[in-house]
Amino acid sequence: MQRRAFLSLLSAFVGGASAPKLFAQSFAPEGAPARATADYDFWFTRLAYDSGNWDVDQRMPANLVTSLIDYTGLRVDPNEHVLALADPRMLQAPFCYLSGHKLVEFNADERRNFERYVRNGGFVFVDDCNHDIDGLFAKSFEAEMARLFGPRALGKLPNDHPLYSSFFKFDGPPTTSFELNGWGDDLVHDYLKGIEIDGRLGVLYSNKDYGCEWDYDWRNKRWLAEDNTRFAVNIVMYALTA
Repeated sequence: MQRRAFLSLLSAFVGGASAPKLFAQSFAPEGAPARATADYDFWFTRLAYDSGNWDVDQRMPANLVTSLIDYTGLRVDPNEHVLALADPRMLQAPFCYLSGHKLVEFNADERRNFERYVRNGGFVFVDDCNHDIDGLFAKSFEAEMARLFGPRALGKLPNDHPLYSSFFKFDGPPTTSFELNGWGDDLVHDYLKGIEIDGRLGVLYSNKDYGCEWDYDWRNKRWLAEDNTRFAVNIVMYALTA
């Protein structure tokens, strides 16, 4: 699909009068999967990092991909791509996911790629599986962000942020069934956090455990009163068009 046609397609989906900006192609395609750039508008990339446990919520990517196919006309790669954060190929991804509930302590290569990716137009959705604000993942990840982007870079997103209207309309971050189950901090977090670079959100950070919320057998989706993966569509569409 040519860039102009893709922009027109996205504009129609988000209902805007003018075509939104596609994910910034700030990186040369060297080392990127050729079929991903040639055949698909979107592919899901999970980031593996040396510390902690990155391979959580294993069914979540398939549910997110299914919703993108159901609700949008994007050409979506059905496969999850797992890349090491230290691998330069992650710089080619239109969207990256990083999660876990243990220690986050990046090595030098991981820090370099994470910062370069975000500063050059990339988008990382980071989800704390502990769904709390003072657990090991939260404290260690936030310390990494302070080291890379400054102590005040990670801030609360207002509930009228464009993220909440990039496709479906939300009044703020949807709650999850895990926030009041006694496993986390027993709070419903009425905000998400993020890091903006030049006015664009490059890191979206959640303590709400969306990964677990969307990690279910797809056959159980029919029993949901409302599809809880719709917010995942917003996150991806914001990543592609902001």
